[in-house]
Amino acid sequence: MLATITSAALQGIDADIVYVEVNAGEVGEPKWYLVGLPDTAVKESSDRVFAALTNSGFQPPRTRTTINLAPGNLRKEGPFYDLPIALGILAATKQLVCEALDSWMIAGELSLSGATRPVRGALAIARLARKLGKRGILLPAVSAEEAAMVEGIPVYRLGSLDAAVRFLRDENRPPPLDPGQCRRRQPSSDGQPDFSEIKGQHALRRAVEVAVAGGHNLLMIGPPGAGKSMVAKRIPSIMPEPTLDEHLEILSIHSAAGRTISGEMNWDARPFRSPHHTVSDVALLGGGTIPGPGEISLAHHGVLFLDELPEFKRSALEVLRQPLEDGDVTISRSAGKVTLPCAFVLVAAMNPCPCGYLGDSNHECRCTPTQIQRYRARISGPLLDRIDLHIEAPALSLSELRSDQPGEASAVIRARVQAARSRQLRRFAGTRITANARMTHTQIRKHCAIDAALGDLLQQAMEQLHLSARAYDRILKVSRTIADLAGTERIESKQLLEAIQYRSLDRTVFY
Repeated sequence: MLATITSAALQGIDADIVYVEVNAGEVGEPKWYLVGLPDTAVKESSDRVFAALTNSGFQPPRTRTTINLAPGNLRKEGPFYDLPIALGILAATKQLVCEALDSWMIAGELSLSGATRPVRGALAIARLARKLGKRGILLPAVSAEEAAMVEGIPVYRLGSLDAAVRFLRDENRPPPLDPGQCRRRQPSSDGQPDFSEIKGQHALRRAVEVAVAGGHNLLMIGPPGAGKSMVAKRIPSIMPEPTLDEHLEILSIHSAAGRTISGEMNWDARPFRSPHHTVSDVALLGGGTIPGPGEISLAHHGVLFLDELPEFKRSALEVLRQPLEDGDVTISRSAGKVTLPCAFVLVAAMNPCPCGYLGDSNHECRCTPTQIQRYRARISGPLLDRIDLHIEAPALSLSELRSDQPGEASAVIRARVQAARSRQLRRFAGTRITANARMTHTQIRKHCAIDAALGDLLQQAMEQLHLSARAYDRILKVSRTIADLAGTERIESKQLLEAIQYRSLDRTVFY
């Protein structure tokens, strides 16, 4: 007898439909045949399913059985298909009788005892099921909580193979999950890093606030111990709450990467990724046999922090250029091509020279001009041109270190950032843009208009600093963000001057 179960396969952060076809009762040696371009993890499902069936009180097939994962040209990976295969075998051997079995979408891994285990990409599966008009989705507990975030499709949580069989027999069928109850609470901020712990560095704190408020890229340059990493680690405490659409996009990417299963992700917060400088190009950009998200996609709608920027491989840094500009990255492999979103804020930190003490009044720099030039040349001009704000972080004095006066708290800064982001959301209502840094050229001309006097001032700065046309647009975007923080409708001279001085390092440090 032939039975068909509907499941899915992950392609990047999206899902494609997969039909699990099980044909039992064939003439021949009692053996299972699994076809349909499965990977090793899928091939091993036969052993897990056999044990799960036996330990759940069911009879494994005693005849030749063929299991086909269609379409055959789509590569299948992971343990997605344990539960669909087990249910297909039970239906094909008439141990499970269910009308309209193919009206459900089913995925899940099985343990040897028959208990279900979560799978990656639950949100993508839910979106696909809603698109196909399925009756509902059957998933393991953790995966079901993710899928329930997608409205318009009933999601049911199953703890075991036996529970799935009873559900399909309409025995003791539980209600679908409530999306509102599946939102996990954000952990308490007690004990979390706070900007009040930062001593001095008022200019750096201001630059970070502007960068977060408008979604701008930031480069911090200063000697060791100046507080660059300390400031970066406190950026999550001032980031605005993601909108519902942003939250679902973030969750989709992390679900496809399996981070929601492992509990690594705070479901209500923007991501903050800080890869080590030994990270490979593929780990940073994304890829694999079947392309998946890398660090830049995991930082979507959040922050990617690169500490010791010149220590990263040149090839790894150069792959950032196109994603920084476009907000997405297309990865092509033999198994297929996927486009992954990566609209992140780049925050980078570096020393001014190899020894780190160039310009420090408390330490003598031991580097030669050639060493300094070689060190700075590790960061290309095109990459630097895509960083909106460059800020120096000088070494702190002893009096600043000994001061007991706390800095401004993260909650106060976050309130200003949230107010500025709210203005931007109203400004870009009806579009996919949520921050000033993502403005198009048309929007720049509309929302960043300046009068003739400010235009002459900006032209003079462009000529003196030898800035590019891209830097011209970025100065206007930063000016718009500073005006949003000040609550003004038009860009004023002091706001334009502040934005210009964030580009002064183009000349003083790198040329």
